[in-house]
Amino acid sequence: MEFRYEIKIPKERVAVLVGTSGTIKRKIEKKLDIKMQINSKEGDVIVIGEDSLKLLSAQNIVKAVGRGFNPNIALELTNEDMALEIIDITEYSGDSKRRLEQVRARAIGTGGKARKTVSLLTDTDIVIYGKTIGIIGSYEGVKLARIALDSLLGGSRHTTIYSWLEKEKKKRMATLY
Repeated sequence: MEFRYEIKIPKERVAVLVGTSGTIKRKIEKKLDIKMQINSKEGDVIVIGEDSLKLLSAQNIVKAVGRGFNPNIALELTNEDMALEIIDITEYSGDSKRRLEQVRARAIGTGGKARKTVSLLTDTDIVIYGKTIGIIGSYEGVKLARIALDSLLGGSRHTTIYSWLEKEKKKRMATLY
C-alpha cells in the first residue's frame, strides 16, 4: 500500500532541498526508500512510499530543511533517537512585527551567543528562520532546548537559563557514568 503526504515549505528553501543537480533529493529518496515530487513554484513537496515510519522521517527532514536547517543535519532525523521541534515565535510576540523582532533577538542573542550557548549546552542544532525556531537533537536535548528557549522568549534572563542548562548538563553527565 502506498502512502502520500504533502508538505509546504518556503519557495526559497526548495533549491536547498533539491541540492545541486538533485543530489540532496536523491540522497533522501535513497536513504528512506521513498519518492519525492517537488513543485518549486509553489513550495509543495509530496513524499510517497510504503513504509509509514520512513515517510514520517521524510516529512520531518523536509520540514527541517524548510525551516532553515542544512540538509545534512536534517538527515540525522533518519535516526530514530533524533527529534525535530519547531517553536512558533508568534506565540510570544503576537501580531506586532516590532515585538517579533525583539523576541527573535532574545533567542539569537548578541552575535548569536544565546542560540550557540543553548545549542552547546543541550547538544542540539538550533536554527532561527522567519517566525520559527527549529531544534534537532536527541529527545532529551530537544526537550531541554525547548524549555530554555521558551523561557528566553518569555523574558527570563539569559544568565539564569545558561546556569540552569549547565546544571542539567552536569546531571546528565553524572547519570552516564
